[in-house]
Amino acid sequence: MTNPRADRVRDVAKLAQRSARQRRGLFLAEGPQAVREALRLDARRGTRLVTEVYASDSCLERYPELGELATATGALRLATDEVLAAMADTVNPQGIVAVCRYLDASLDDVLARAPRLVAVLCRVQDPGNAGTILRAADAAGADAVVFTEGSVDVYNPKAVRSTAGSLFHVPVVTGVDEGELVSRLRGAGLGVLAADGYGVVDLDVLQDESAARRLSAAPVGEPKGSGDSSSSYALEAPTAWLFGNEAQGLSEEELALADARVAVPIYGDAESLNVGTAATVCLYASARAQRLGVGLKTD
Repeated sequence: MTNPRADRVRDVAKLAQRSARQRRGLFLAEGPQAVREALRLDARRGTRLVTEVYASDSCLERYPELGELATATGALRLATDEVLAAMADTVNPQGIVAVCRYLDASLDDVLARAPRLVAVLCRVQDPGNAGTILRAADAAGADAVVFTEGSVDVYNPKAVRSTAGSLFHVPVVTGVDEGELVSRLRGAGLGVLAADGYGVVDLDVLQDESAARRLSAAPVGEPKGSGDSSSSYALEAPTAWLFGNEAQGLSEEELALADARVAVPIYGDAESLNVGTAATVCLYASARAQRLGVGLKTD
């Protein structure tokens, strides 16, 4: 393709708009990493997740694996740099763009797989933060990421880029009501922790208690209420973490849904942590406790 004003080019470019994405059930994956992970998922599933791939000759020369994967789907089309610039949402496109079908998982499917670690984004609205949390959840081995009503569209081009391909690794559930979600999570055996800078439960304390139980082989008890300042929750237990809006944090209604309000300790002079950073710390604390506490018995 050589004409940046062609109808097909405009159709692809329109996917930067939420209305066009929702109407067509399609979104853009830009850059070698995101496109590679989309194509690998397609190959594993044997589906047509990726409907079109547009790439420059120079990109395929640098990343021959992408050419092989895209050719196998029958979706590869060569395009000039001018065409790719017209399609892409980025200022400096990286030579390859894929059009993908929505990946939404259902909450029923996620819970049927007995998840042990779930990240819940409550009205997180910055696409960069959303992508960072999803990427951290993937790295920590989380079983799912849930976007509640009022959260950013996970298929926003910036959010997709921020996941660095992790969007194609972790089941994502979108548009869920918080109250219904928490009820379903508890019914599936997960406790609920709220990441809250003013929480009375210190994450360090939870980690220390987890280590002590591991050393003494003490059983993991049931989670206690949010009013407890110690022994309030076993990090080894199946857990869903709630992460709140960038400016407002979690609302009182959202905090009330949790078993405990957990603060990440700040040792320096910073006022607070970015939600993406806080989420990474919390998810890794649970992931480590769950992996090291595999042999612990439950009451």
